[in-house]
Amino acid sequence: MRFEKSNDVLGTTNRGNPAESSLCTLCRADCQGRCETWLSSLVGRKLLYPRSYGIVTAGANNTTHMGVSYNSLRIQGYAYGAQGLNKEMTNDPDDCIFPNVNLETEFGSNVKTKIKMPLMTGALGSTFVAAKYWDAFAIGGSLVGIPVVIGENVVGVDRESKINPGATRKGKIEISPELDRRINTYLRYYEGYGAIIVQLNVEDTRNGVAEYVVDKYGDKCIIELKWGQGAKDIGGEIQVTSLDYALFLKNRGYVVDPDPTLPEVQTAFKEGSIKSFARHSRLGGTNLDTVAQVRDDFMSSVNYLRSIGFKRITLKTGSYGMEELAMAIKFASDAKMDLLTIDGSGGGTGMSPWNMMQSWGVPSIILHSKAYEYASILAAKGQKVVDMSFAGGFALEDHIFKALSLGAPFTKLVCMGRAIMIPGFVGSNIEGALDPDKKAAVNGHWSELPKTVREVGSSAKEIFASYFDVEKKVGKNEMKNIPYGAIAFYTLADKLACGLQQLMAGARKFSVNTISRGDLMSGNRETAKETGIPHVADVNDESAKKILNS
Repeated sequence: MRFEKSNDVLGTTNRGNPAESSLCTLCRADCQGRCETWLSSLVGRKLLYPRSYGIVTAGANNTTHMGVSYNSLRIQGYAYGAQGLNKEMTNDPDDCIFPNVNLETEFGSNVKTKIKMPLMTGALGSTFVAAKYWDAFAIGGSLVGIPVVIGENVVGVDRESKINPGATRKGKIEISPELDRRINTYLRYYEGYGAIIVQLNVEDTRNGVAEYVVDKYGDKCIIELKWGQGAKDIGGEIQVTSLDYALFLKNRGYVVDPDPTLPEVQTAFKEGSIKSFARHSRLGGTNLDTVAQVRDDFMSSVNYLRSIGFKRITLKTGSYGMEELAMAIKFASDAKMDLLTIDGSGGGTGMSPWNMMQSWGVPSIILHSKAYEYASILAAKGQKVVDMSFAGGFALEDHIFKALSLGAPFTKLVCMGRAIMIPGFVGSNIEGALDPDKKAAVNGHWSELPKTVREVGSSAKEIFASYFDVEKKVGKNEMKNIPYGAIAFYTLADKLACGLQQLMAGARKFSVNTISRGDLMSGNRETAKETGIPHVADVNDESAKKILNS
């Protein structure tokens, strides 16, 4: 493991056990800090550097690379050259500085979606965490200029939505206040970069979510088909603690466990031996038996979505085996889809069965390595390969660089789930502590600022390093409408962007589309074998010997 519980150099500490991503395995909304991502949401790019400058020296301790993981990849640096410079720039050292690295990029087939940096959120769906902190996530992502994904089941779990099962038209939804809130919150600050993506699962398809979205929002939204995710091998789940709500969800057509309609279950709930219910979504593709049937069904779905007006369609797939990975890449490419997000194990979530998360599926680095291999097969045959996004346990700027490099040139951006939810939590807690009247509205957990925050500052302007960047963007008068969670989101994104610029400059790559697999080295032989990325001792070894023998 690269990450230990505490990092003396950065002055950070994980409350729980750190995962491969550097986040705690269990990330709490009420956490008082201070892991690297948590503190980055306050101080931003300052956390790229060792603390206590002027009285310390610091040295890397990540010198042993065990096992196969993204942390066993190292980033190659070069002593000469510069690629990807903007037209107005020269290769003069005054131009080749890391702030001039251009992080803007795009993805898509016929219609290109521009983004400010190669990052997107994971799918934030029907979990209560997503609903509570949506303003922070959506406004933050919109201000940064990256895609934000509305996950599955948002309409189905909303008591205020009205679904007419007897409707003769395909779209059965009459109103959906929560889905509208989520879309409109993002669009309020949208300035041409990023996108709002709405995801479909089995229940969403039955309810007519796609029809509702396209009728009301047209091409302002991207629609996403969902095959799966890296956190679990079944449909999405939430937990509810109300018998009445459990019955509502059962009547909406969901699988609810235990079954709230059973008399013995109702008695057990009333007596206190059952305290909650789990709502599950259905598995897709259960009526398909062959690859040909999957292809036909998939193409039919894509064609239908285009026929009702969607110009941009994406696919999210999980950490299934190699056959499903090949199908996802091939079918999405054939259908000229705009993006394929490939989520490896173990991705994070709020409600996946724990041992399923620990044990199922293909680890991210293996899945992503095979994705590159399979995409290369299609490209060698002359086929245009679908643009890809890699997901599954990313949190830091080096993760972004490594994922883009490993999948280059097919990977256009990186998907982060849990990591970019943390600023929403900490920002809301700070806002509630500084303004108790807002505490309930922003879902704050603190009654006062903890020591970890007071060490940074005592007001929003002091605490958030990017406060005035956001103010410049939206104007002083509009700042009253920007939740602190969104400011924290912007601050974390600024740190990730700056760190990525520095890594790219060191690799002499000044635009995202020039990042290549040649910018990586494997820290051990096993990783080299599984990824196809040469071992550190082998990279450029032949050219080195030519220099010596010249």
